[in-house]
Amino acid sequence: MYPVPDLYALAREKDIQVLDFPMPSNGSMSIMTEDGKCYIGLEPAVKDGAARERVHLSHELGHCLTGSFYSIHTAVDSRQRHENRADKWAIHRLVPLDQLDDAIAQGHTELWDLADHFGVTEALIRKAVCLYVHGNLADQLYF
Repeated sequence: MYPVPDLYALAREKDIQVLDFPMPSNGSMSIMTEDGKCYIGLEPAVKDGAARERVHLSHELGHCLTGSFYSIHTAVDSRQRHENRADKWAIHRLVPLDQLDDAIAQGHTELWDLADHFGVTEALIRKAVCLYVHGNLADQLYF
């Protein structure tokens, strides 16, 4: 599990600038300029130093580090592929399979408890369980 400061350190190491940017409707976004430079904008309200910030920052780092970007002209199915790549990147960093198995073996079997244990949102835990159990992120099919 990456603590929030380590995620910012990774962004600095990869030359990804993280900026405060008001986005109350979605909380975060990332862009890549034509010269290949990435920027992440975080809504100040998600900068809680905990689960929300960790999940938003990891997801946007996932976009930047996998090159998964799209525009308003991109087809919806292609957009979802890019979102899924970013989510999978975040899941592998924040909720590694071996650590998830260990947490469940230790008795953390409720989604809210697993989210607290890993310091992530319940939404990300649902996606992580789907990824590791079913091989996809279609949490709406299973929860």
